Amino acid sequence: MSEYRYDVVVLGGGIGGYTAAIRAAQLGKTVAVVERDKLGGTCLHQGCIPSKSLLRSAEVYATMINSEEYGITAANVELHFDRVLGRKQRIVDQLHQGLQFLMKKIRLRFIMAMVESSVLLFFRRAAELFQ
Repeated sequence: MSEYRYDVVVLGGGIGGYTAAIRAAQLGKTVAVVERDKLGGTCLHQGCIPSKSLLRSAEVYATMINSEEYGITAANVELHFDRVLGRKQRIVDQLHQGLQFLMKKIRLRFIMAMVESSVLLFFRRAAELFQ
């Protein structure tokens, strides 16, 4: 198994984690991000971003349904929920790919692992420094 040395190891690849990792890299540190799932965390993949995408689609649909209030007749307005979900997924995928590109560009290492085991390893390594 290869051994790596980092100045900073960030636990969690959500908005707070990757922002901290990017800043540490900008300051010249060698950085790794440990995340149990996809880079971007809950906000990008299940929470904030998907919710906002779905809300925007709902807003456009409601506007179209009520277009008469704006002096516009929109006949046969239909909701295709599969397309709404497809749009949401394209947005999430695009942002995720952009984040992955940025991490590679600034040479951050992404480690997919459970945080508990990573924390244990960290403490063992830290303890070695004090011996």
